[in-house]
Amino acid sequence: MRNRTWAFLAGGLLVALLLAGVVSNYASSHPDGLDSSLLKGCTVDADHAITGGSCPAQQAQDHELADSPLADYGVRGVRNSFISTGLSGVLGVLVTFAIGAGGFWLLRRRSTTPTDGDVPTDGDATTPAGGDPAPSDDVRRRADAAS
Repeated sequence: MRNRTWAFLAGGLLVALLLAGVVSNYASSHPDGLDSSLLKGCTVDADHAITGGSCPAQQAQDHELADSPLADYGVRGVRNSFISTGLSGVLGVLVTFAIGAGGFWLLRRRSTTPTDGDVPTDGDATTPAGGDPAPSDDVRRRADAAS
């Protein structure tokens, strides 16, 4: 890859890391649209605990991965919430970048590896710099034989 492409990728990764590591801590702590719509019909206290009424959120259960190391936008075991949220964002960006880069590397490697069907033969037409396809050897032989 050219240096310009590497600079673009490095700059994009740096911006994503800064957004995930620092700016994510300043995101709204209020429930998003899905959470608030599930709470319609219920009364909630200041800690967002349901105190009465009837709503779909009362049937909510913990997710199967609720005990995972990166659950709830934080890193388990890190007590400082600012660092925990930032670290989970940085880890998420790095894992996503690694998976994406690995996928593109595999696709690029696969597309540049010649297979039996990709090997050029003598009869294949090639396109020179002029833009018109060059005649194959068979066409040249026929033209020489006709003259």
